Amino acid sequence: MEISEMIAKAREAQLLYQARFDQQAADLVCRAAAKAIFDNAEMLAREAVDETEMGVYEDKVAKCKGKSKGVWYNLRDKKSMGVLDIDERTGLIKIAKPIGVVAGITPMTNPVVTPMSKIIFSLKTRNAIIIAPHPKSKRCSAHAVDLILDAIKEFKVPEGMVQIIREPSIEKTQQLMAQADVVVATGGMNMVHSAYSSGKPSFGVGAGNVQVILDRYIDFNEAADKIITGRAFDNGIICSGEQSFIFHKDDREAVAKAFRDNGAYIVTPEEKQKLIAAIFADGHTARDVVGRSVFEIAKKAGFEIPKNTRIIVAEGVGIGADDPISKEKMCPVMGAFAYSNFEEALHIAKTNLAYEGSGHTAAIHSNNQANIIKAGQEINVSRLVVNAVSATTAGGAIQNGLAVTNTLGCGSWGNNSISENFTYKHLLNITRIAPLSARIEVPSDEEIWKY
Repeated sequence: MEISEMIAKAREAQLLYQARFDQQAADLVCRAAAKAIFDNAEMLAREAVDETEMGVYEDKVAKCKGKSKGVWYNLRDKKSMGVLDIDERTGLIKIAKPIGVVAGITPMTNPVVTPMSKIIFSLKTRNAIIIAPHPKSKRCSAHAVDLILDAIKEFKVPEGMVQIIREPSIEKTQQLMAQADVVVATGGMNMVHSAYSSGKPSFGVGAGNVQVILDRYIDFNEAADKIITGRAFDNGIICSGEQSFIFHKDDREAVAKAFRDNGAYIVTPEEKQKLIAAIFADGHTARDVVGRSVFEIAKKAGFEIPKNTRIIVAEGVGIGADDPISKEKMCPVMGAFAYSNFEEALHIAKTNLAYEGSGHTAAIHSNNQANIIKAGQEINVSRLVVNAVSATTAGGAIQNGLAVTNTLGCGSWGNNSISENFTYKHLLNITRIAPLSARIEVPSDEEIWKY
């Protein structure tokens, strides 16, 4: 089917859905869509690993289950249509309306949960959506969409509300972006740039390069376990996954022991050079290491690692552009950097993020609230994860208040239009009814200018 035909079908379906589905009906559809992924997590995870040849089966199962229930939990009590709010003081009324047709661009790194979340956000807001999957994950993405379509069929959702390009290509994706009403792009920077150049309102994401600060006087063993869990999750292909940890120089021995005890292999200077050559090509993560295991990476680099290794760690000899280990690494490899005082820790984090990953995410393990707030004030990121696994919580968690999603805005720092987690509210147009309120007395010029 041609893209123009898919768009026409989507527009017709969207108008019917908007007319027939109230808040309760739309929410039941969203629940069914999320449950379809939750119930088929094992099958979809296996298909994703087999087709893309990247990631970890068990982690993809956890991702399918965690994201599906998290998205539904996050959305189930939210109002997304009709009158949203009436301001008691001004009388201003906000009315939510759908945008129309969404172009959902999805990556091979998250070929199941990213289509799912975009579809649910669209159904929640009574928008139609057409998914453009990565060509190397087209089968598992299509199967996820088909399972959702089967699950929502009983609610008589108009045919065309949810569609997917079965044989994706760059040309078809560009046509979709040009003809849709809004673009939500999750994927490589080239695709995100293309979305912003489509001439349509677009939501994209920047590169991730999560810098993790280890404060003084914390439980290093607990912190190391969480950091390593995040870096190892799905073999390091999560954009919110930990990339580098920054530790106090006086804690070097204790930190190294904690990381080794929890499965980190710390390379020698000679091994580091081999590692850099293996994981980077032309300044970017080499394609053949993306989402691959530590053992495949070590084999390519030409050195051996213990059987219990979860991640590989290399210490930086410079920061930012002075050492490539400071860059984003889409595999279970981490950088490590020593600092002399907290100000220097912040400087290292900011320098590495300015080199790559500005605006995305940082993390801190600390018992010092003043330092936590200081990090939030000084590091230009859209989210700062505290004492938790960044890979699995930066994209939203039931306990942390961040919207559950797979699209993480990076603000103007990352050339993005939003500096928060993308969710259903970004797919709404708002009409504001604005009467003059007799309850508000207009102050005199003297009162207004008094300071």
